[in-house]
Parts: sequence; structure tokens; C-alpha cells
Amino acid sequence: MKVLFLNPPAYKNFDGGAGSRYQATREVSSFWYPTWLCYSAGLVKESRVLDAPADHLGLEDVVEIAKDYDAIVIYTSTPSFKKDVETARVLKENHPSNPIIGMVGPHPSVLAEETLQASPAIDFVARREFDYTILEIAEGKPWDKIKGLSYQKDGKIYHNEDREFIQDLDSLPFTTTIYHRDLHYRHYNIPYLLYPYISIYTGRGCPARCIYCLWPQTFSGHRYRTRSVDNVIAEVKNTLKLFPDVAEIFFDDDTFTANEERVLEFCDKVKPLNITWSTTSRANVRYETLRKMKDSGLRLLVVGYETGNPRILKTIKKGITLDQARKFTKNCKELGIQIHGTFILGLPEENHQTIKDSIKFACEIDPDTIQVSLASAYPGTEFYRMCEERGYFVNPNWVDEGGYQFFNLKYDGISPQEIYKAVETFYKKFYYRPKRLSKIIFNMIIDPAERKRRLEEGREFKQFIKRRQEILANWPST
Repeated sequence: MKVLFLNPPAYKNFDGGAGSRYQATREVSSFWYPTWLCYSAGLVKESRVLDAPADHLGLEDVVEIAKDYDAIVIYTSTPSFKKDVETARVLKENHPSNPIIGMVGPHPSVLAEETLQASPAIDFVARREFDYTILEIAEGKPWDKIKGLSYQKDGKIYHNEDREFIQDLDSLPFTTTIYHRDLHYRHYNIPYLLYPYISIYTGRGCPARCIYCLWPQTFSGHRYRTRSVDNVIAEVKNTLKLFPDVAEIFFDDDTFTANEERVLEFCDKVKPLNITWSTTSRANVRYETLRKMKDSGLRLLVVGYETGNPRILKTIKKGITLDQARKFTKNCKELGIQIHGTFILGLPEENHQTIKDSIKFACEIDPDTIQVSLASAYPGTEFYRMCEERGYFVNPNWVDEGGYQFFNLKYDGISPQEIYKAVETFYKKFYYRPKRLSKIIFNMIIDPAERKRRLEEGREFKQFIKRRQEILANWPST
């Protein structure tokens, strides 16, 4: 069976594909690799990964390409689900035969019944890790024998038993081989990563218990399962061979630093390759471990600080204190490790003062770059259940008609509009400081590539702010 793995067209510059944690149109356009789809495609002999948003393909383009395939696997997300259901319908109706169409991702994993009920065009849902579920469908195995599968048959919906999480991750193919076969790697750009970059997973799952985090709660679990370091190094070498001009490799685990012993082994084995690499981290890594990471080629860490308010940190079960974050950030600065700090506005108990706390904290620790997101309470998370129980939801949408994040929660003492507006305030308070502006300008003067990139990002950010102001002016009644 020929299988098309599709990251479907949605909103313009919408980054909702497999691997993305920020399922929305970004303030500055960027795209993550559809890594989950690439894993599965690597197992299916006759397959192709089509990333419509990154390739700027419309529905008509996808319809033509899909006609050559017997099965279509669509990665969907909560914000894009309605659009993706319509995509499934159009693909089914315009196909020369009757293709099998399925959906994968956290959203259908949690809401398999609702996903199948959304349209008769959707034949199946592959829940949670779908690598081997899709392989068995492609091989023609009877559907009632396939674990992790929910499907429609004769007007009825069936849910098979869950598939066990994959333990031997070394047995999976290298996604970088599929990147090279199917994707245009120069279409992938993240503002805080060097360009061009390649993204690799070295493990799945995360031991942290943050109530808002989508992936561990719905898809990959709370146990950090890892590839052997030798297997990861082999893929790094494969990457350097396939993409000789790659500027940086990003190891996109939920929390790469969760296993310190493995991190140290990795540093010993990656150092001789003389590469530049970046990864994710919690703000609790020891100085000596950070020093060894830096010495082996580490350039940047993506760190989720989330908030500068200790009460909210406790409520969201972050497991990190502000003092730990301060010490960690200070250590990174001493070692010359750059930090992209991520913050979230609109977490439980947010108010005017807690927003000020977060802005003040961000300016105090002063990471190199920041990302400010609105809280999204996606189905399947503890955050979602809390919002339902406490009546926080005031709107059923997570994004607006352009794919931009929309804040759909209401807390006592502060309106959704005020929290939404605070994102713009946060960015301006952080980046418009004289010290920060002078650093940006200096880097632009000495580096032409940096100047070009910053000017383009500035143009996009200006459009982003304009769009947000339009949304505020036309805020829906609740």
C-alpha cells in the first residue's frame, strides 16, 4: 500500500505539524520538522511525507499529489482540527478511487471517538505513537488485530486495545534520511536557531508533570525512553553526510537533560564530531554538566521558565523554583551558553500582578531571546480538566480565523482581552530596553546575515502586532 503522510495545509504560516509545541501562526514565521510523520514514513516502504505548510502548498496542490496514494495519514491538532476534517473530505471526494484516510496526533489520540464522528471521510485514528500501527495497516493486517487503532466499519466505531509504548527506539529508522528524501530542508527556520538547522529526537516522553504540557499527557507518556547514545551519534553522522551545510543540529526531546548520566556520555561522544548543537533543558542542570555540554559544542538551550510567580509555578507543577532558575541562568551566562526562554501568560491564577512578576523576572534573568505564548488548555491535559471543572472556558476556539493564538479562558479579576494584550506588552518591555536594543543593533552592524534576518523578523513582528490589535478591536462577545 502506498501511503502519503500529510501535514495538511491550514492557515498561512501555521506551524501545527508533528513536533510543534506551539500550534499556531507564529509572531515570526518558523517551521519545525514533521518528525513524527517521518518516523512512520521510514517504516513504510512505499511512502512520502508531504509538509504542505512548510512548502506553501494549498489544498488543490495536495489533492493532485494525493491521487497517487492508497492511504493518507493526516497529522492534526486541536486548533486546526476543523480545517483538517474538511481537508479529509475534499481528498476523499476528489480521489480517483476510495483511499483510506486516517488521523494521528495528540488530539485524535485523546478524542478518537469524536474524531471519527466528525466525518465519514475519516476511516481510522491511530492513537498515541503510531509508527507500527500505520505500518501494519500498510502491510494489510486485519484492522481488528491492530493495537492502537480506532476505526469505522459498517456504521459502527471500534476501539482496539492500546499499543504499548516503543521501548527499543534504536529499532526505528533515522528521520534525517526521510528529511533528505521528502522535505525541502531550507524551508525550515526557527528564529533562535542557526540556519539551516536539522532537528533530531533522541528520546520520547518526559518525566515532568507540568499540567499544561501536551505531549507527555496525551501521546508519549511520562517515562523518558531514550535511544542509545551510539545510535544518536550515528544519526548525527548521517546528518552531516546528507546535509553538509547544516549550521546547527537541534535535539528536540521534551527534556534532553532529564537523564544526566546519558547527557555526559553524549558529550564525550559528540565532541570529536566538532558540531554546533542546541537542545531543550529544565532550569535545574548542574554547573559541571553545563560546562561539559558547552565544551562539546552546545550553543543554546531552550528553557521553559513559564512564569515569574512562585504560586503559579506550584499550581502548574513545574517542579522548578525561581531561585533554581536564577542560579541556572547565571551559570549558563558564565559559561557562554545562550538561552531561548519561553514564558506563558494565562496559566491558572493569572492576574495583573502575576503578569508584572513574569515580565520583571524575564528582564532580571535576561535570556538571550524570549518567546511569550498564551496558555492553551488542550484536551487530554490536566490543565484542560481544571478549566472545565472550574468553568474557565469562555470560547471554544484556540486560534482565530488567521491561525493566531486566541485566549479562550476567563479568570477572576482580569479579562481575556487583558491577558491577550499582555503578550505585546511583555515583548516590548523585554526587547525595548536600551541594553537589549544596543546589543541587537551591534550584532546587526557586525554581521550582514544577522542584519538581514533581524530586519525580516522585525517586519513580521510588526505585522503580528498589527494583527493582534485588530483581533482586540473585534473581540467576540462571550
